[in-house]
Amino acid sequence: MRISGITIPNNKRLKVGLTVLYGIGLSLSKSILIKAKVSGEKKPTDITPEEENTIRKIIEENKIEGDLKRDVSGNIKRLKDIKSYRGTRHAKKLPSRGQRTKTNSRTLRGNTRKTMGTGRKAADKK
Repeated sequence: MRISGITIPNNKRLKVGLTVLYGIGLSLSKSILIKAKVSGEKKPTDITPEEENTIRKIIEENKIEGDLKRDVSGNIKRLKDIKSYRGTRHAKKLPSRGQRTKTNSRTLRGNTRKTMGTGRKAADKK
């Protein structure tokens, strides 16, 4: 089953498999399946083509994938253009929602540290 160019995994139940699409979480997935009158426990291989078409129509009513990503990046660009506080935080690649930065926010700042092993080398076998 493919929706807007993304393949829904066949080994997962529908309510979990629909969350592969960007912009669809578990709660939206459940409400889509309720509107389509399809059981969320079914696998994508078990549904009929009519059920698949109704699911696809309901999903196309929502903003997902490319449209949603474009809107989000447009909103961030607008914040940067008006030089708001949140926009400057985005531009500096720092957290924009009030988190502390002295000890945390390593992933956003690009300061990820890889853990070392024990430091020992493998002993030679005789």
